[in-house]
Amino acid sequence: MNSKYTPLFESFNLGKELEVKNRLVMAPMTNFSSNPDGTVSDAEVNYYERRSSGVSMVITACTYVTANGKGFHGEFGGDKDELIPSLSRLASAIKAKGAKAILQIFHGGREVPPELVNGDVVSASNIPSEGEGKAVPRPLSEKEIESIILDFGETTRRAIEAGFDGVEIHGANGYLLQQFFSPHSNRREDKWGGSLEKRLTFPLAVVDEVKKAVAEHAKGPFIVGYRFSPEEPETPGITMDDTLALIDGLVTKDLDYLHVSLMDFWSKARRGAEVDRPRIEIIKERIGDQVPIIGVGSIYTADDAIKALQSGVPLIALGREIIIDPEWVQKVEQGREAEIVTKINKDNQQQLDIPDPLWQAIIHSPGWFPGIG
Repeated sequence: MNSKYTPLFESFNLGKELEVKNRLVMAPMTNFSSNPDGTVSDAEVNYYERRSSGVSMVITACTYVTANGKGFHGEFGGDKDELIPSLSRLASAIKAKGAKAILQIFHGGREVPPELVNGDVVSASNIPSEGEGKAVPRPLSEKEIESIILDFGETTRRAIEAGFDGVEIHGANGYLLQQFFSPHSNRREDKWGGSLEKRLTFPLAVVDEVKKAVAEHAKGPFIVGYRFSPEEPETPGITMDDTLALIDGLVTKDLDYLHVSLMDFWSKARRGAEVDRPRIEIIKERIGDQVPIIGVGSIYTADDAIKALQSGVPLIALGREIIIDPEWVQKVEQGREAEIVTKINKDNQQQLDIPDPLWQAIIHSPGWFPGIG
């Protein structure tokens, strides 16, 4: 290995009794490839197995905790005990290759395709996402909100029973937890919305319920992380100042990591806090060493990764890049970083073990992956 990249392969203590073997993580990426009944498909298992040998942790695509939270066609479920064997199959496949298996859990809220929930799209308020043809969601009742909070705890229990090493609470990318936190999607005037403090109530309650489930059911160390998006483009919408308030709340919850969802690791703040300064720097400065951070976004080369690590963020996630080159980590470790592939080859679906639904999404989404113009 080139000594320049040695820091990427140093172990790291995550939580009180958990050590991960290196600083590289597979980021959660929706693959649209599960069976219609919510079970994990053979193609999905092969896809994860191929990418689990080098990284220290694999964070799965999101799984829905409530039936009406299913956000995508071809998404695997975690909302009922009958799906535990399916979840166990996925956890076992990842762990057999030497990585920690982390189940990402979520509810899609107003982003759920209406045809998946018989038209009953729900959210904090009746505000649709911006864009033509977006469904107007039904505001959740207080009883339903409390029920969904419990569902996050129950899916955490299922993850524990299935053999996962942890869960990641998906509070990013415009899904339900973010919808409650956002002044764009949350116009409530009860305990769940109104002020910034009240908009924090739901996501923090979900964290508390997940932690409770871990305390009650885990027989050993179990990782709990939280993923968030730093800003929203909408007005009103989440600003960097809002995000700093969210961070202040999350760091009190004894989480094992916070995962910043970015398309570009070095992207700059839009509004609030210090504009034109990289968001990751602002976030790292606020968190300090209170909670480990996972950074992500357009990291394609070994030089990209080491530069990101030098920002002080201790864990670096690879998303699109580890789909393009499943042996990325091994190539760096073996001193073959010059052989890393950074653009998707339209002829290599089978060689890359990419399930067909994900492949179709990649090749029909210009600009999403390098090499698809």
